[in-house]
Amino acid sequence: MRLSNGAETAAISAAALLATLVLFGGFVALHGLNPFQVYGVLYLGAFGTWFSLQQTLTQAAPVMLTALCTALPARAGLLVIGGEGALVVGGVATVLVGVALAGAPPPLAIALMCLGGALAGGLWIGAAGALRQFRGVNETISTLLLNYIAIAVMNHLVTGPIRDFAQVLKPASWSIGEAFMLGEIPGTSIHWGLALGVVACLAAWVLMRHTTFGFGVDILGGNVRAARMAGLPIARMVLLTCFLGGGAAGLAGAIEIVAVHGFASSSLAVGFGYAGILVAFLSRQNPLAVVFIAVLLGGISASGGLVQRRFGLPDAATLVLQGTLFVVVLASNTLYGRLRAARVA
Repeated sequence: MRLSNGAETAAISAAALLATLVLFGGFVALHGLNPFQVYGVLYLGAFGTWFSLQQTLTQAAPVMLTALCTALPARAGLLVIGGEGALVVGGVATVLVGVALAGAPPPLAIALMCLGGALAGGLWIGAAGALRQFRGVNETISTLLLNYIAIAVMNHLVTGPIRDFAQVLKPASWSIGEAFMLGEIPGTSIHWGLALGVVACLAAWVLMRHTTFGFGVDILGGNVRAARMAGLPIARMVLLTCFLGGGAAGLAGAIEIVAVHGFASSSLAVGFGYAGILVAFLSRQNPLAVVFIAVLLGGISASGGLVQRRFGLPDAATLVLQGTLFVVVLASNTLYGRLRAARVA
């Protein structure tokens, strides 16, 4: 019996995850450890207690949004990997808006700061989409380079023009103030950024699966020639998907400011954007699946410290697991594409 396309992609993602666990099990076995014990501790550190679950969900919040930065343009046939840069730009813009709004009512200020971060991220990735559409610049290369530019600009600003010299441990920007910080969900230590991430993913899913715009984007991503023959506004679709994806990553940067740090520093560039790429690929660009995959990746990240303490493995061991998963997902994409082409032939 043939599976539907959705079931096929879900099965491939599950197979990729299983293959990753086998490979990572071999990696830890080479260190003289029992893979099943390591997996048990990974689960304990990610989901086994209420504390670990809260840590996992907190880690997942920004990854959901940066995953949309790759997933939405990918539906239009673009490979955007600029979530890290858009997050950083969004975070810096949030600080500038927050400082400019000093004295404003906190609810209004927080809303405008999040809007400013999202707008900055959207324009950042939208510029890469414009270069791709009107100048033929490869969006993968341009967004990768934009990541480095964004981090360099942030480092320049926080070490000079907007530096808060009261922060002595590391260079940091001005603080937005405690009054403008986003609180936690009542009864938990999870900030409201998680709710914003879930809402953004649900909105993206509705847009891409239940609107004519989303249908047109899928046509464009599947066959550019068919999209042209159908008279679809290709340039508008490219720019809008890039803007929305960048806006989601910029919102992630805003949340990191208003819910976690309160200021911009090197702590913004910790790899959430790159983790989002993995989530987007593993979810097969499905915004609804992004929520669940982001929680899974958040759990892996949150359990790194416990694995280190229990088994003496470096904290980066979880990065090995994530990297292996990324390679396996890429390989499975290639294999799936060849099998599908052979079936059609």
